[in-house]
Amino acid sequence: MSALDVFEQMTPDQAPAAPRRRRQTPAEAEYRRAAQAIVAPALQPDGVVLTRASSVKVMPVRWLWQDWLAQGKVHLLAGAPGQGKTTIALAFAATVSAGGRWPDGRRCPPGNVLVWSGEDDPADTLVPRLMAMGADLERVHFVEAARIDGELLPFDPARDMLGLHAAADQVGDVRLLVVDPLVSAITGDSHKNTEVRRGMQPLVDLASSMGAAVVGISHLSKGTAGRDPTERVTGSIAFTAVVRVVLLAAKTKGDDGRDRRILVRSKSNIGPDDGGFEYHVEQVEAAPGIETSVVVWGGAVDGTARELLAVAEQDGDDDARAEASDACQLLAAELVSDSWTPADKACKPLRDAGFTKKQIWAASKKLDVIRKKGGMGGGWYWRLPGGADPALEGSKGEGSAEDSEGSNNLERESSESSGRMESSAARSLEAATP
Repeated sequence: MSALDVFEQMTPDQAPAAPRRRRQTPAEAEYRRAAQAIVAPALQPDGVVLTRASSVKVMPVRWLWQDWLAQGKVHLLAGAPGQGKTTIALAFAATVSAGGRWPDGRRCPPGNVLVWSGEDDPADTLVPRLMAMGADLERVHFVEAARIDGELLPFDPARDMLGLHAAADQVGDVRLLVVDPLVSAITGDSHKNTEVRRGMQPLVDLASSMGAAVVGISHLSKGTAGRDPTERVTGSIAFTAVVRVVLLAAKTKGDDGRDRRILVRSKSNIGPDDGGFEYHVEQVEAAPGIETSVVVWGGAVDGTARELLAVAEQDGDDDARAEASDACQLLAAELVSDSWTPADKACKPLRDAGFTKKQIWAASKKLDVIRKKGGMGGGWYWRLPGGADPALEGSKGEGSAEDSEGSNNLERESSESSGRMESSAARSLEAATP
């Protein structure tokens, strides 16, 4: 008889009793609840997750530098070439690492700093600047490479951001991350809004998770004077939209007529968005035989970024106009209207005064200089307009601006075609001057 036959012949009272479940220990019960909490989200249906405002725990902005640099946020520092942007960022790093004072006199608690630079060498540029500005070099760390399967590869933000976070955790107490240039964090097209936002998000997440202030360095686009300063940053507008604070560095004139530099706030979603500080860049000796640059901070300045930059650009325009006037006076002193002067002789005083060929050409256009080519391999001759047209022995024809440059109309084109004119001017002046 099989076991199945025996089971079928059994009466209900002969069936074996159901096994009794053993009571869980407190530890087993806690483990079961933890396991269910882990698995539960995966078992929830797909859909939009909402958070009730009353369940959000509010907290203040944590400032590394009050109203200027916020922990857990991304900042952008922009300016024209030569304004000392990298040196400013390293001044921030020196202040954080050494627990120094900010330009407004506030003390900064000491912390660790990460520097990710794709443009300057630590050995001959970055470390000397940090040394000269009093940084604690034990607290400054450079992002150099990523080790993948035992091989050192160049740091790739698209691949290595989690690794950078892990490295920052090992260092501990990272308060500041400098990214120079900020565009190096973007793997796609830096002029496309969606690609910039996609590329910036890992950096935003990194700043938030580390609780560090991230400062990225960028440039201002050429030919944007007069526009909103925030819109002048090179690349997509997404750069300035994603970051919480935009800082701009610019050069202007002081009341004494001397050059001065200013650092101003152009945008802030979390604090004041105006005001700034004067600074200047000095050359010092960081160590015997090692010259480097440092930032020396000055006093506070009032006004919006647009107002302060407008003053700086007006000063630049005034300088350019003054230089153009000087060039015209020098050139006019070398030319007359009733005789021809060799172009190289006329231009020599201007070259000796430091004027470029482009500036000399602009001065000649402003004076409506007439040019003629000498015959038999001769050079160019210039004269001022007016009076009878003097003969030029061996010339190729009657002298006029049209003879040597093609057209007076071309010279008087609007500024919209200035790029073509400058190129033509450079070629013509190259031929007309040694």
